[in-house]
Amino acid sequence: MMKPLSIFFSLCFISITALAQDINQFDSNGKRHGVWKKKFPGTDQLRYEGQFEHGKEVGVFKFYCQECGKQPASIRTYNNKGIAKVQYFTASGKLVSEGDMIEKNREGEWVYYHKKGNTVMTRELYKGGKLEGKTTTYYPNGQVTEELTYVNGIKEGENLYYSPDGVLLKKLKYRNDKLQGPAEYYDAHGNVTIKGNYRNGKKHGLWQYFKNGKKVLEETYPKPLKKS
Repeated sequence: MMKPLSIFFSLCFISITALAQDINQFDSNGKRHGVWKKKFPGTDQLRYEGQFEHGKEVGVFKFYCQECGKQPASIRTYNNKGIAKVQYFTASGKLVSEGDMIEKNREGEWVYYHKKGNTVMTRELYKGGKLEGKTTTYYPNGQVTEELTYVNGIKEGENLYYSPDGVLLKKLKYRNDKLQGPAEYYDAHGNVTIKGNYRNGKKHGLWQYFKNGKKVLEETYPKPLKKS
């Protein structure tokens, strides 16, 4: 007759074996189905864990680095439309950035956070994995530091820089990912210090420099070659 202690260990073995058989399974079509967990080769460190439904990710997936321990490097939460809410974390668990992805492409608004504190550092907009629309960067105090617009992943339109107090410091323009057109630079009081133009990313034509509201220098670009 089997002793109670032997019965206990036998039941535990059976339970563990049954649990292991429920992980990393395939459906009749050879697609991943149910709970899946994978470890980095030769280690006990999880690489990812999540659930598949006939080859499709569903619910919450957690991804780890080799030194992560129990803290995920990223978490993806899938909805029934195939869109995943993605979050990235530091090794200590602080949220770095978050946004949506459709397959491998970023979509909609993505938010990045300052290393110190929980304030927003940058807001970006994506369409089909490419930057689309206004990107805004912030100082830790919440004041806007830069505004820039993208079209199909390319810088296009006005580019503005501000001081921590909200004073405009630079007014630039982009066309087809290059600086193009009038440019103005200002001091901390909003006074113009430099005026000029860009052509295809380079200074072009007359550039003027000011101090205390008075013009102190003029330069013309491209500069003439010096005679040897």
